[in-house]
Parts: sequence; C-alpha cells; structure tokens
Amino acid sequence: MKVVQFASRDLDERVGILEEGRVLDFTRASLLYCLANDLRPDPSAFSILELLRSGLFTADLFCEVRDFLKAHSLMEKLIVEGATLLAPIARPPRIVALGLNYAAHAAESGKKAPKDPIFFVKASTAVIGPEEPVVCPRGLGRVDYEVELAVVIGKPGRRISRKKAVEHIAGYTILNDVTARDMQRRHLAASQPWFLSKSLDTFAPMGPCITLPDEIQEPCELQLSLRVNGELKQRGNTRDLIFNIPELIHRLSRHITLEPGDIIATGTPVGIGPVQPGDVIEAEIERIGVLRNPVVSER
Repeated sequence: MKVVQFASRDLDERVGILEEGRVLDFTRASLLYCLANDLRPDPSAFSILELLRSGLFTADLFCEVRDFLKAHSLMEKLIVEGATLLAPIARPPRIVALGLNYAAHAAESGKKAPKDPIFFVKASTAVIGPEEPVVCPRGLGRVDYEVELAVVIGKPGRRISRKKAVEHIAGYTILNDVTARDMQRRHLAASQPWFLSKSLDTFAPMGPCITLPDEIQEPCELQLSLRVNGELKQRGNTRDLIFNIPELIHRLSRHITLEPGDIIATGTPVGIGPVQPGDVIEAEIERIGVLRNPVVSER
C-alpha cells in the first residue's frame, strides 16, 4: 500500500491512500470509520508524521479503513480530484544520510568502499515535495542529483538488533540527495563537515509516497534510476548496498535513539552528475514511483 500527504484547492493538507494513480482521502475515511464504530476520531489522521508518532501508521489500519469503505460502497465518493502530492513528511525529525554506500559510486568518487557506514545529516528544512523546484543560488557552482532509497522509521528504539530492525520500519520513499558539489569539495579539502553543501533549501526532494512494508520486504532488491530531461543518468539496485538497511538501523541505533518520522537515506548508485536551471529531474524506484522536480535559478 502507498500512503501520501496531499492537498487540493478545496481541502487542507490530509493523508491519502494512492489507489491506481488516484488519491483516496484517508483522513475523511478514518473519520467515517470512527463514527460508524463509535470511536473517538483521532486528529493525527491529518498528518503522516502525527500518525507515526501516535503509533497508528500501520498497514493493518489502512487496510481496515479501506475495507470499511469498500463494504459501504464509499470508495469512489472519497477519491479526491486534482490532489497535489506533497512531501510525505515536510519536516522530518532527522534526515540521516549515507556516503559511499555503493561500491561503484565510491569508485567514481575516487574512494575505496568504506569499512564502516559514513553517516551525515541533512537539514530537515531542505525537504520539498513532488513537482516543487530545486533552487540553485547564483554563484554556487556545480549542483548534483543523487537518487536514494529512503527508509522511514515508524517505531522508536535504541540498540536495535539486525534481526529486529524491520520492526522499526514504517515504509520507504525516494529522496534526491541534491548536493552543492563545489562547496562540498572545498569543505572536504579544508577538513570541514559537508553538512551545508547537502542542506541548502530545496536540496532534499522527497516522495511521491511512502510504500508500506506489505509491498516491500527486507532484504529489499529494488531497481532505482534517475533521468535528467528524459536521459538516463543513474541506474542501480539496492541489493548492491554495501551496508543494508537492517545493518544501518543497527549501527545507527547503537549511538542514537531513532524516533518515528526519522529518515535514513541509504546512499546513491553510480552516475552522479550536474544539473542546470531549466532541467527536470526524475528519480524513480521500483514499487514506490517517480519523484519529479524542475531545477530553477534563485530569483
């Protein structure tokens, strides 16, 4: 099942279920479900992040509400026409990303495959949603795309074992780890952190949905690709991750407590390269969808 955050001309932000390219209003559906079952409506149903924090973001709940709609012939009535998909989590608690987690990408960067995960953080304020523009400030220099599978944490935990890591996964989405490459190289040469080069406003496109673990199981083997103006630039498969997802959750949680809504971006495959204002980036991952963003100059 695929879950989205959406808005429309007539509705405030809500949670939806993506059904064959159409958006089903889960927020309204959950209200009807609660009324029919004499339950108190939960205000967290308006936000994916709040559903995660309340522990309600589960495939079982989404399926139960959808089955209720089918049983009462309400599916078509709750389809939203003209829905605009937003970033699934506009301001995640944290975005923890991985450097050089594909051997071929490490090689193209002139580096050896790391023996331990290279974790870094992107600012949550960098997040934008589908179709929103990546803004390149004037004089910034080279700006690169990087398609990545991102894991959404659903259950808090620390010192999580590899075996139990899957219990903490709420789902999967796409993150484009846009990078100010010239800035990053200057910072690396000066032995400075690369946080800023990864965290400019609009440099973390995310979406278009969160695919739940009922459709993607670990260990996942998903094709991922990226096109610029329709031309294929990156292609890879998550089976080639140096450190797989349970390993990343285990290693990271040894030192910090993971919280609902945290994002772990698992690294990019070979083929990174620059974009220019006027380009259109399409990042695609099997079973998730396509994340499309235009590139523009700062005004």
